[in-house]
Amino acid sequence: MKDKPQIDDKLIAAANELTKCFVLSDDKLRQLMEKLEQEFQLGLCNEESATLKMLITYVRHLPNGKERGQYLALDLGGTNFRVILINLNIANAPMVSQKFVIPDELMAVDGERLFDFIADCIIEFTNNHKLETIRIALGFTFSFPCVQYGLCQSKLVRWTKGFNCSGVVGKDVVKLLKNSLKKKTQFNNAFVDIVALINDTTGTLMSCAHKNPNCNIGLIVGTGTNACYIEQLDRIDKWPSNYSDPKTVVINTEWGAFGDNGVVDKLGVMTKWDKLVDADTVNPGRQLYEKMVSGMYLGELVRRLLITLCEQKLLFNGQTPENLLKKGSFPTKSVSKIDSDSESNKFQATRRLFDRDFTKTYTETDLRIIHMANNRVSKRAADLVAVGCSTLIEHMANQSNTIAYDGSVIKLHPHFHQWVSDGICKLIDKKKRFEMMLSEDGSGRGAAIVAAVSYREKRPRIIIRDRKVYEIGTYIH
Repeated sequence: MKDKPQIDDKLIAAANELTKCFVLSDDKLRQLMEKLEQEFQLGLCNEESATLKMLITYVRHLPNGKERGQYLALDLGGTNFRVILINLNIANAPMVSQKFVIPDELMAVDGERLFDFIADCIIEFTNNHKLETIRIALGFTFSFPCVQYGLCQSKLVRWTKGFNCSGVVGKDVVKLLKNSLKKKTQFNNAFVDIVALINDTTGTLMSCAHKNPNCNIGLIVGTGTNACYIEQLDRIDKWPSNYSDPKTVVINTEWGAFGDNGVVDKLGVMTKWDKLVDADTVNPGRQLYEKMVSGMYLGELVRRLLITLCEQKLLFNGQTPENLLKKGSFPTKSVSKIDSDSESNKFQATRRLFDRDFTKTYTETDLRIIHMANNRVSKRAADLVAVGCSTLIEHMANQSNTIAYDGSVIKLHPHFHQWVSDGICKLIDKKKRFEMMLSEDGSGRGAAIVAAVSYREKRPRIIIRDRKVYEIGTYIH
């Protein structure tokens, strides 16, 4: 019989003391809710001076299930983007899509070059699917902070997620894409009509609302994080005009910026590791809530925390594995793998991960400390998301709420979804009810559905070209 492995309780206690700053009390979470609600109210009054912009999307009509036709969607939210074709004439609305990769060199060039590249990809897709001679509406998912002036008029507030293309901030991104499409289609018969611009949270909400009319919140926790919800017009001081039915509109909170004005740090929520990660980004001091929550940063937070544990001789006998010192060597998928582990399975996934990527020299104590540190970073992220969702539920008058959710972290992490759900249960009024509904490709399907709703409500059913009249969706000769 093998001896039970020796555990150094003193090292574990010291590591616990070092990392307990990631454990947020219920009282602290409620204080965050109060601050977040104050930020929501400020953004609904005047986005110019507010940290959370609470952007008006101009998406007012929700799907009713009667939408018909074929629609395109462009899903641009990172270095990979997709062009999608959805057919609402067929049961379950099947989709086909094609993924394109934005070359690294196009992430920081003149914006015209970026949009020219995207236009080329759209034309390639329409050619591949024989859509060259059809007028077809496109919903554009653009997952970056924008101020909208209409359903398809929008100006970029700032780039995030590693993009820094010049000549785009402050410009209408729909117009930039339309200009590129016009250049590319002057020798091509494609007739792509961009009718709506949304972000991925709105798409997530609309995708689920197509099936569940009770859906009123859209949540993304992936590379970045954001949320949207349905707001009453009479609660939006900055609403410009037109109080006709429906008297609601989808608000894009852009909650990733929560804390950019210092309110989160003042509550003692930000740790020194959060500040190290923030300082080493392309936008230091910005998107601070997102940097504590989303997949672009969670792995880096854990990596820096593990380095500190090594430096304080609480891990690996004070010997920091060389690869652990490299930025990006600990992706968020590694966080998920470690959180899937437990003492009962002898931390097998953690062992495999460290054997492969970092070091084969570790003890049972090391494994426990790694698991504790990793778990505390990811659990705090889930608690912060629960704060955001709970604040929205409390902000709205609805007694029953459905949260549409999407994103790699909340979908793929083994416990994140449950942690968020448990956190919401703990924080909201006990009389209120909620459920969480997985969005089926909200950033793609949702954008196409917004395009379909736009056509249903506002668009003409005919187009005149060369003195001939064509119904939408028919071939143009």
